[in-house]
Amino acid sequence: MSFLSIQGLHKSYGATSIFSDINCEINQGEFITLLGPSGCGKSTLLRCIAGLTEVNGGRILLDGDDLLPLKPQKRGIGMVFQSYALFPNMTVEQNVAFGLRMQKVSANESAQRVKQVLELVELNDFATRYPHQLSGGQCQRVALARSLVTRPRLLLLDEPLSALDARIRKHLREQIRSIQQELKLTTLFVTHDQEEALTLSDRIVLMNAGRIVQSGAATELYSAPVDAFAAGFIGNYNLLDAEQASRLLGRPVGSRVAIRPEAIELAANGTIEAQIRSHSLLGNVIRYRVEARGVELLVDVLNRAPEDLQSNGQAIKLSIADNAICEVA
Repeated sequence: MSFLSIQGLHKSYGATSIFSDINCEINQGEFITLLGPSGCGKSTLLRCIAGLTEVNGGRILLDGDDLLPLKPQKRGIGMVFQSYALFPNMTVEQNVAFGLRMQKVSANESAQRVKQVLELVELNDFATRYPHQLSGGQCQRVALARSLVTRPRLLLLDEPLSALDARIRKHLREQIRSIQQELKLTTLFVTHDQEEALTLSDRIVLMNAGRIVQSGAATELYSAPVDAFAAGFIGNYNLLDAEQASRLLGRPVGSRVAIRPEAIELAANGTIEAQIRSHSLLGNVIRYRVEARGVELLVDVLNRAPEDLQSNGQAIKLSIADNAICEVA
């Protein structure tokens, strides 16, 4: 039996449906990412699980308990938002202890648990500071500690890293994953950032327009997208219709295909003649825009040395392995 079971969940505002017939099973200790574009319903789904938004139909079971009749504070769920929502007139330790005070935990136990969780998020030296004396990343760690200190059965994270700069975001997501694994805490993480989803998740639930498009391990979603939306959202696939694919590959192709840019090789013995139209430097990768047999493609190549850079207008040859070609709906 799954730890969190979402069954036929439906949410609408008047005639506007946010999502319908959402079904998802999550095991205890899993890190699940809800991934999708803005407006697809992922944050609303998180709020429904937390009890902050009412549902119009369906069931949510957590460890066998029906959550829908329960008030948010009775669900045993911790939630971290994009905005830190810290009390500005409270110190770090007072902010973290607030939930324990609401639970009427004794002062001695509260002090001990606050100390433990501040050590966990590496903020024990900042306990007496106020939010305005902290960086954005530190404030987000306070918000995380405040959710963890109540020892929730389920942790919900609603785009907690989106307001941070890239360096801090990378460090904090690694920290979140480490803490989650150490505590074996069942976690749902909402993001529209595919890199975050791919690096953090045990499984990804990809949503679009209020429905689940695909669910599975990161490698599965990346290498075997089920349709054009999944291929376009995960990675930077070249999406070709049947006619384009047939022309490029020199053989009949009966459906739309997706080809990853890094799966196309620049090879002296390649069988597909092409010409470089432009290129972009993406750090350790050079992304070429090429034209081959009247089809425009993106080709990603490792940036090994400056002398390996191919110039615009240069004639090249491409090689595409059969297992790099993925048929999509």
